[in-house]
Amino acid sequence: MALALLTTAALATLTACSTVRLAYQQAPALSQWWLNDHFDFTDAQATQVRGAIDTFYDWHRQSELPRYADLLRRWQDMARRDITASQACAQFEEIRDRVWRAGERTLAPFAQLLVDLGPEQIAALKRRQASSNQTFADDFLRGTPAERLARRLDEAVSRSERLYGRLNAQQRSLLSTGLAQSPWDAPLTQIERQRRQADLLQTIAQAQAEPEHAARLLRSHAEGLMVSPDAHYRAMSERAVRHACAQFAELHNSTTPEQREHAVAVLRGYEADLQSLSASR
Repeated sequence: MALALLTTAALATLTACSTVRLAYQQAPALSQWWLNDHFDFTDAQATQVRGAIDTFYDWHRQSELPRYADLLRRWQDMARRDITASQACAQFEEIRDRVWRAGERTLAPFAQLLVDLGPEQIAALKRRQASSNQTFADDFLRGTPAERLARRLDEAVSRSERLYGRLNAQQRSLLSTGLAQSPWDAPLTQIERQRRQADLLQTIAQAQAEPEHAARLLRSHAEGLMVSPDAHYRAMSERAVRHACAQFAELHNSTTPEQREHAVAVLRGYEADLQSLSASR
């Protein structure tokens, strides 16, 4: 549940420049919708959730957005020169730390909500989890290996071109090769998703049996989202992150001066929007 807020905040931060402000301004409503879609809140619960969301985004706007703006300023300097895989991974780790910091702010207000969920709401959550698993299967498990790679490549090209502008054939080939060689494992990821879903259901059951421990139980669940207790998945994930860092560095180092200036302009636009948002009340 708490991840809805921190995920929306992260996505709003990284949305295309022309829509950052609108996306972030809509993030509270999107978070409310996402949670209600999973739990079908009562009116009283919806009011409680809305208050928690508003409080979170007030804090995030004032405390976190200036830090993201500083990060984007640093990235503008990095965009003008070659980078290493370790430098790319250091930026990823910094983002992950900031996401966890944001997530921690959501744990306490949502712990009580776990205790108050009724049987019909838990059934709604199970249905939503099943639907989410089917969507993941359609996106990443359907079709031949070549078809699955093509779908991932389309997304990777689109994401890269939002930053650098039009990629050339060599850069597209670089992305395709990198994706084909990635240790990321879709079936194993689906298993991990299902583990997390089962853990959430168990966390809710435990919180309702021991309401005085609800906050601790929810925190334990959130920690398992950030670092999986499954050693096999955790090792795969760490390898995949290192591979992705190396692939990003290789793609960036292949870019032309014009593509790098395009990236600088995009990042500068992100920074300006976040500064404007953090100054608003």
